[in-house]
Amino acid sequence: MNNSLPPHTLLPLLFSLTILSLSSSAHGFNLNSKCDTQDQGSTLQVLHVNSPCSPFRPQTPLSWEESVLQMQSKDQTRLQYLASLVAGKSVVPIASGRQVLQSPTYILKAKIGTPAQTMFMAVDNSNDAGWIPCSGCAGCSSTKFDSAKSTTFRTLGCQAAQCKQVPNPTCTGRACSFNMTYGSSTIAANLSRDSITLATNVVHRYTFGCIQKATGSSVPPQGLLGLGRGPLSLLSQTQRLYRSTFSYCLPSFKSLNFSGSLRLGPIDQPKRIKYTQLLRNPRRSSFYYVNLIGIRVGRRVVDIPPSAFAFDTNTGAGTIVDSGTVFTRLVEPAYTAVRNEFRRRMGKANVSSLGGFDTCYTVPVTVPTITFMFSGMNVTLPQDNFLIHSTASSTTCLAMAAAPENFNSVLNVIANMQQQNHRILFDVPNSRLGVAREKCT
Repeated sequence: MNNSLPPHTLLPLLFSLTILSLSSSAHGFNLNSKCDTQDQGSTLQVLHVNSPCSPFRPQTPLSWEESVLQMQSKDQTRLQYLASLVAGKSVVPIASGRQVLQSPTYILKAKIGTPAQTMFMAVDNSNDAGWIPCSGCAGCSSTKFDSAKSTTFRTLGCQAAQCKQVPNPTCTGRACSFNMTYGSSTIAANLSRDSITLATNVVHRYTFGCIQKATGSSVPPQGLLGLGRGPLSLLSQTQRLYRSTFSYCLPSFKSLNFSGSLRLGPIDQPKRIKYTQLLRNPRRSSFYYVNLIGIRVGRRVVDIPPSAFAFDTNTGAGTIVDSGTVFTRLVEPAYTAVRNEFRRRMGKANVSSLGGFDTCYTVPVTVPTITFMFSGMNVTLPQDNFLIHSTASSTTCLAMAAAPENFNSVLNVIANMQQQNHRILFDVPNSRLGVAREKCT
């Protein structure tokens, strides 16, 4: 296989964007002068989410069990949201118990408007339209974009072509307004346009939603940058600039360094990389579907019915790669088969549970490898990508699960824990997804 990317001419320089982990306690951003260092070249400053310079460090440290349960709660809402997109519904899931922030796990620094205003926007590769909380927004966080201070800001009217691409558009005065759900939240926004600066590259006339009202707990505090495949995504709006190509390397959430990067454009992407085909579902155009054909535990290919992985454009069934879900979820027949083989390989060790994880051990164990088998490539995961360990006790859990029982999901989700410390390349023009091992931290 030729792993080199096709040559392009007159392309911009590649820009690396620092990715930071988003904590559930994030409400604003306040750096002192010591932390407010300038980015150098095309690489943004790297911050640990718990460092003194982090804008989203937890106010109160969580115990290991509390942090695992919180991530599971976020995932529950995220998966309900993805399932509603697959089903073509716009119903907001009802969150049980206390509400938690469901927004994607990773953020990047972007500058909006002229003069630029800095926002730390969530990265979501399963969504298209970007949106930002604007001044006067009811229900938004304290950090908002002040559109009145930007000389390049424009509100788009109903005659704009993009007005037909947003969900539930309505005309209020001269503005094209729209309403949409996101996780357990709803937002109301005006379709707008302004410049966005990513690293040192300025994207002019970027179209996004200027949020006027938000309800619920799922809206990322400072906005969202959509990296999906639909018409309003960043990729679709910058085809000449980035050639519908990007990659990311997501840092481990337990790393003290907690760095990562997003690379936009085909230049400087890895040459030594394995590829599988990207599948496209016109009815669910945002998602990055891949052809998962099997899972191996140790040397044994687990006996999973082919229907568990089958790609179906009508029902939305199949497997997606998602940056916003933390722990991989498999449809019930697939997960049960993988779990049972994993337990068999663990011998007679007593099995316990922790929240949604039903395969945990409290004694030292020898763990088999797990390999995801895609069409054209196999990805054998390091233990840190499928086991979660307590730092305070000897508990170890298999960090994947079946789709939640309270809704009928036909979707397998390869989540960000299983992607961490890998370079994941989305090469849309060539309909392929690449994976290469890389130490993101």
